[in-house]
Amino acid sequence: MPEGDTVWLAAKRMHTALAGATLRRGELRVPQLAATDLAGRTVSEVVPRGKHMLTRFTDGWTLRTHYRMDGSWHIYRHGSRWRGGPAFSIRAILATDQWDCVGYRLHDVAMVRTAHEDQVVGHLGPDVLGPDWDLDEALRRLRAHPDEQIGVAILDQRNLCGPGNLYKVEGLFVCGVHPWMRVADVEDLPGLVERTRSLMLANRDRPEQSTTGDLRRGRDHWVYGRKDRPCYRCGTPILRGDQGPDLQERITYWCPTCQATDASVDPAARTGEPDHPPPLTSAS
Repeated sequence: MPEGDTVWLAAKRMHTALAGATLRRGELRVPQLAATDLAGRTVSEVVPRGKHMLTRFTDGWTLRTHYRMDGSWHIYRHGSRWRGGPAFSIRAILATDQWDCVGYRLHDVAMVRTAHEDQVVGHLGPDVLGPDWDLDEALRRLRAHPDEQIGVAILDQRNLCGPGNLYKVEGLFVCGVHPWMRVADVEDLPGLVERTRSLMLANRDRPEQSTTGDLRRGRDHWVYGRKDRPCYRCGTPILRGDQGPDLQERITYWCPTCQATDASVDPAARTGEPDHPPPLTSAS
């Protein structure tokens, strides 16, 4: 699933292509909006809100789109071939004289009055990448459900919006927090939230997502996607399991030593910064 940093970067690129321009073509290929023609409207700005993208027009309307698991926006120079997938997967087209912005497999496509955007994004918590980020409010929302598993709470966009599964598991690992720990039992909840946010900030200006500082494949994440491989900090094999409510489970990765809940585990194995991943070699 695209994370908040992916949407942030896409919105930045869409804003560069569309802001101030008048659409020569504007189609929404979803049943409830099939008759809506956006041609002739001028785009004022494109902004992200967590995992939602808001394309605002000067006439006081906003197009809201959401990626969910497989959606994406692609930007092409006018006249170039579109390569984001089959034509039947296109859900939106916003085209100017210079650029074609094509939305593939988009979900939750809606048109709302800009003044009423709260109808579609008002339930969201503070945006970790937004200009109005509010740590205290995010903490208040998290602590309102002290018995919730922290791995579930971090993904709940009503608490803080933007983090997805990748940043959830990576933030928990770096901070030595077990995914199934109760929110109330997380010793440094502000530190966990801010560290998760810092990982996203470090990646928002590039398509690659690295939490280790190494962009090479196989060295870019501490635990995500590394089931049975040795932990970079202690060498213990990484575990994988499902977490979350029925029918909403998300795959979770963790190190049973560095993120142990047993107090008898050496605290030195669970605190501090993990070592940098070993360099790639021909034998690795």
